[in-house]
Amino acid sequence: MLEKNFDQFVTDLKNCTRCANILNPAPVFLGNQDAKIVHISQAPSNKVSQTKKPFTDASGKKLRDEWYQVNEETFYDPAKFCFLAVGLCYPGKNKSGGDKQPPAICSKLWLDPALDYLQNKLFILVGNKAAQHFFKGQDFAELIFQTQEIHGKPTIVLPHPSPLNIKWFKDHPDFYQYRLPEIRAMVQTMLEK
Repeated sequence: MLEKNFDQFVTDLKNCTRCANILNPAPVFLGNQDAKIVHISQAPSNKVSQTKKPFTDASGKKLRDEWYQVNEETFYDPAKFCFLAVGLCYPGKNKSGGDKQPPAICSKLWLDPALDYLQNKLFILVGNKAAQHFFKGQDFAELIFQTQEIHGKPTIVLPHPSPLNIKWFKDHPDFYQYRLPEIRAMVQTMLEK
């Protein structure tokens, strides 16, 4: 049995300051517990952290407009999409210029417990860090090219749509040719149910 209702859980999530000693707490969450599709990514970008709206960056535009081919209203409809992450706050940059890993405590406090509330029909994991949270040690490309399962629900794994991910797409041309049309069809079907 759940300790609190979903609204209280979300309020607590949005007010979390657990990692204030290592980052600027600004948890990003959008969605309802009965959203049809649950997105799980690594962590918000700096821009998303400032807007408090998931995927309001180049990656989100590509995901929404090109990959799913849905309009902004549909993408941000909390009854259709719910947005979570392994880390809910922007973790900052590492020495090589990429984003730091989100603190491990975040997924234990928020992501994993959130799954008990969700009544979605489809999970979408965006990027290798999100995929490895659920499918540790498994080959990322293999996860992408086959539909997986979390809690008995179909789960799609996506490469990160970041403009910095060019090499992965060059190395895996079948993603755009074969897998993306399948994924787009699954998303559209779930939205129509």
